[in-house]
Amino acid sequence: MCFSATASFSAGTILLGLGALTLKSARSPRELPFAAIPLLFAVQQLSEGVIWLTFRYEAPQLNVAMTHVYSFFSHVLWPVYIPVAVLLIELPGWRRQALLVFVAAGVLVGAYLLYILAVFPISSRPIGQHIEYVSPHFFALAVMTLYLGSTTLSPLMSTHRIVRVFGVLALLSFSAAYFFYSTWFISVWCFFAALLSAVVYCHFLRHKIEHSGSRHMLESTAINQSVKNRFSDHHS
Repeated sequence: MCFSATASFSAGTILLGLGALTLKSARSPRELPFAAIPLLFAVQQLSEGVIWLTFRYEAPQLNVAMTHVYSFFSHVLWPVYIPVAVLLIELPGWRRQALLVFVAAGVLVGAYLLYILAVFPISSRPIGQHIEYVSPHFFALAVMTLYLGSTTLSPLMSTHRIVRVFGVLALLSFSAAYFFYSTWFISVWCFFAALLSAVVYCHFLRHKIEHSGSRHMLESTAINQSVKNRFSDHHS
């Protein structure tokens, strides 16, 4: 699989359009954070496209800046954002209470990784057809457990079927990226996750179709009732 500036810019551009469409499909303010996921992944992929260019054109200062932008998304934003977005669209019940645990885990790991990014240097370098992000790893098992729980397990708690599908795909892509691309895990998994965020649009498309079908049924019922009333009035 070839990763490059072209791949990152292409994915980012496609997700920009899809993200705008998904945001437009949101029916309430509580749905906006979940609907914004493809758009945020678009920004992250575009930032990695710029990182690729900094290698080609030897722009070290821009490389440092964009590496930190990309790492903010991958390390800090997603473990906090995903469980919060899922929580906001969840129906009242025990699942909401369970999701609060994932939100707490995401905030904890996100704050810790933000501290790591602020205190210790992080760098990016091209290795073959991939980008390796180099930073220190402390308490790796605990951090990975909290991160994985907040980003991939929290969607599995949702009552919405397609949100659960998103969680399953994120978990599978995590496993595949870690097994086959462990050295470039951050870059590869974020790329996979970005593409999988298209599933978010399917969630809103499904609700739109269901709402359209319900409205059609109500209109048909109203028409039938109107015909019955006119028929009754004619014979009375």
